[in-house]
Amino acid sequence: MDILMKAWSYFATNILQQPAWMIGLIVLLGYILLRKPWYDVLGGTIKAVVGYMILAVGSGGLVSNFRPVLVGLKERFNLDAMVIDPYFGQNAVTAGVEEVFKKSFSQVMMLLLIAFIVNIILVRLRKITKLRSLFTTGHVQVQQASTAFWLILFALPALKDNNTALLIVMAVVLGLYWAVGSNLTIEPTQELTDGAGFCLGHQQIMGVALFSWIAGKMHERDEKKGKKVSRRIEDIELPGFMSIFNENMVCTALLMTVFFGAILLILGRDYLIEAGFLGENASFLFYILTLCLNFAVYLAILQLGVRTFVTELTQSFQGIANKLLPGSVPAVDCAVTYGFGSPNAVPIGFLCGAVGQFLAIGVLILLQSPVLVIAGFVPVFFDNATIAVYANNKGGMKAAMILPFISGLCQVFGSALIAGWVGMAAYGGYLGMWDWAVVWPVFTVLMRYLSYAGLAIVVIALLVIPQLQYRADKEGYFLITEDYEAYKELKAKKAAVTVQRSACDKQTDGVD
Repeated sequence: MDILMKAWSYFATNILQQPAWMIGLIVLLGYILLRKPWYDVLGGTIKAVVGYMILAVGSGGLVSNFRPVLVGLKERFNLDAMVIDPYFGQNAVTAGVEEVFKKSFSQVMMLLLIAFIVNIILVRLRKITKLRSLFTTGHVQVQQASTAFWLILFALPALKDNNTALLIVMAVVLGLYWAVGSNLTIEPTQELTDGAGFCLGHQQIMGVALFSWIAGKMHERDEKKGKKVSRRIEDIELPGFMSIFNENMVCTALLMTVFFGAILLILGRDYLIEAGFLGENASFLFYILTLCLNFAVYLAILQLGVRTFVTELTQSFQGIANKLLPGSVPAVDCAVTYGFGSPNAVPIGFLCGAVGQFLAIGVLILLQSPVLVIAGFVPVFFDNATIAVYANNKGGMKAAMILPFISGLCQVFGSALIAGWVGMAAYGGYLGMWDWAVVWPVFTVLMRYLSYAGLAIVVIALLVIPQLQYRADKEGYFLITEDYEAYKELKAKKAAVTVQRSACDKQTDGVD
């Protein structure tokens, strides 16, 4: 048993928690199952690992670029507040779980293993469960396992003295969330990417599914009412000097300069020098310009990483889907979607989400909330940019602006309520991304006040969701992951039939 634990610990530390190597392992296994020549296996694995490393450089650069603003807003205005950020949330659990619940953080890694096995089993039994996606984003799984560990311990204190039962209950809920949440993003992701063969495995999967649905309804409502339908960002040709915004790099650079430039001017040159972000003899103007234009640089790097590894991942996963998990797709990092749809949706979603977050933070300050929140870059960027990419694809530019703004409000208000209630705010951080500010608080309330009945409601609800999805589209449900071109033909035929029926109904109304 000790040897198995050491082996698992080594695997979890060096592969499962390192997304580049996890993706590389999946590609390696997939190409082997496809019986590719050894040199194709090696080349594909290297491209996948390097591609994800490139993506990580872009993501990490975006986060570090925001640090002067994050630190400055906290220190310059003497805000002693909880930061909503996945890494701050994980650190809060690490610091507080033993003190509050007398539990070791090492149990979080055991939870991660069992929950991952639950996800695999659910997908393997897809004919019964109707689940088609395997959550592969290791660093996200660690962050979520940490927060879920705290929330479920708080909600079901009776399980605290029975470690085995506690871990099983947690793993079932978390494994179901991974499988069901990522499964909900399959249809909108296949439509966004034109059948690239993956879905989302991140912190806002249920939020993306919900906002994609809302964006589609906004589009349908405008069509039915005869209103001017909001066009997608990429379909809008801006006139005159505005046409420079059609270029993604230019758009990102200019928008970030206006947004972050204003904040850095408020923080002031003296503060930035004192905090060590700016040298005494350095130009304040060019510091601002460099920092803001770096966002365009890191986004370009991120998109290069996406292009480098997505093809290898989706092709190789066919080996796993054919031999081990038929009809399944990998659930990957949300940043992968930034290579599809309109690149300009990314900065627009970020800015609209940031406005929503800052407005919500202002409300908390005015109401003298016992829990104050500081916006972390990861939720405000990766949640809202992702939501905008999907919303733009389904509902156009209007949806891409309105829905991230609503998301920003939800992130702050939801995180303040749940983190203050369960006690995580006292340790300085909470995960703060959409699902964990909205969906998981609902889970926690149900389990806390209804105990095991609440647990049963959560589990049954998660099991029912894919069944409802399947019943809504039995013909296309599995076809969309197995043969996307055939799925598009099926959808086109159904759309044609709907149009014919609508025309017949109008003719009948005219005769009457």
